[in-house]
Amino acid sequence: MSMQRRTLLGTAALAAAAAGVGVAWRSRDPVLSEAEQAFWAARLKDPQGQALDLASFRGHPVLVNFWATWCPPCVEELPMLNAFHAAHGPKGWRVVGLAVDQPKAVQAFMVRLPLNFPVGMAGFSGVELSRTLGNPNGGLPFSVVFDRSGVVVHRKIGKVSDADLTAWARTS
Repeated sequence: MSMQRRTLLGTAALAAAAAGVGVAWRSRDPVLSEAEQAFWAARLKDPQGQALDLASFRGHPVLVNFWATWCPPCVEELPMLNAFHAAHGPKGWRVVGLAVDQPKAVQAFMVRLPLNFPVGMAGFSGVELSRTLGNPNGGLPFSVVFDRSGVVVHRKIGKVSDADLTAWARTS
């Protein structure tokens, strides 16, 4: 075998190996932070007491909103979140509301303003969960966007705007 041919075959073998390493590197699961792992492992109940397994939303871009019935900015932004859910749900997005509240208050609220996305009862421990995800003071409302792999890519303390939702929708 000629030297030129051996060099060509060696170069081709190195290129194939490098491509294989690159594919393996890109396809590996991301390393989730402890907070992200805890979030995805959480199992809550909806306002009617039915199980809400947060892991079931993984694999989709997910907008999680921590809210309460007694929080005026929370109540003001819920119609925007309903509209976002309606517009982007067919595109793969999931919206999940985590109520830092009591089930009876949320049930009564949802009679007046039905929410078309799943709501989980985080209770007052939801404040601590929101802190682990980047809300140091535990203020409401607080929104977090997870990418398809389950990694937090956006956070917002305070009421979301249409501009926030538009920008977030472009990142999926």
